[in-house]
Amino acid sequence: MKVVSFLPAATKMIYDMGLQEYLYGVTFECPVEAAAQPKVVRCILEGKNYTSIEIDRIFSASKAQGKSLYWVDDELLESIAPDIVFTQDICEVCNIDTVCTETAVMKLSKQPTLVPLSPNNLQDVFECAITIAKALGKEEVALNYLAGLQKRTDYILDQLRLNRAPLKRIMLMEWIEPIYNCGHWIPFQIAAAGGVDMLSNPAGDSIVTPWDKILRYNPEVLVIAPCGFDKTRTTTEMDLLTAKTGWNNLEAVKNNQVYIADFDMFTQPSIGTLVAGIEALACMFHPNIFKAEEKIAKKFIHYNQAIESHQPVKS
Repeated sequence: MKVVSFLPAATKMIYDMGLQEYLYGVTFECPVEAAAQPKVVRCILEGKNYTSIEIDRIFSASKAQGKSLYWVDDELLESIAPDIVFTQDICEVCNIDTVCTETAVMKLSKQPTLVPLSPNNLQDVFECAITIAKALGKEEVALNYLAGLQKRTDYILDQLRLNRAPLKRIMLMEWIEPIYNCGHWIPFQIAAAGGVDMLSNPAGDSIVTPWDKILRYNPEVLVIAPCGFDKTRTTTEMDLLTAKTGWNNLEAVKNNQVYIADFDMFTQPSIGTLVAGIEALACMFHPNIFKAEEKIAKKFIHYNQAIESHQPVKS
């Protein structure tokens, strides 16, 4: 059986479950494990270092013109002749959608089965792992994999209860300019880590959120994780936030509870990375209860530490 993944999250789960022997093609932005796999899906932003503002403008213009940011290498896809193609229909910016995939697949001599993975909440992402494994005839592998992840989230919940941890008032930003709140499964991650984001949109799309609304909400903890950006990339654009009127008055800023985090723990919906995101959030929200293991600690940083690490060295 030959599988092609048009979705980085699906690729990640395939590797996490040890099912990569079935994988014959991926997208240009699939995780490092798949670096040697043929790249079937490409993007007009690939290899470019656009700012948040530029990316937003490019997407807005592309959407207004009815164009896609992504394209499929038709010849490569034809040569692979996949039996199954995993795709999505959640975000036109993050990944190629099912409509574009269907257009490419229609040209193939051999018609594969399209398996869309479009989770809305955290439980849906758990079920996506089962959908992937079941399509490959390996459902039991997914069940064992998920059982291990469930133990990790159960541990966090048990510790929060044991320590009577207070619910923290959170905001997680999915984009900096313009500012987007968080949506879909991320509010559920926040809840699982002992917080609540009243500006979020659970099980729905993230939306542009006015700065004055954020000031009124005044989060205790602010997590900044723009989609597609690691913490180093985000640090270079933090001036877009810190220059705003009232930044220094935010409770999160005054108490040094502003964090910059890698996007893949939140906006890449592979269940393993999302569980890692819950563990990271728990450490941010309740540092007196949870201490990050080295692998998790590398994925986020205090804003002040991030800025200090990027100061030029004096000669």
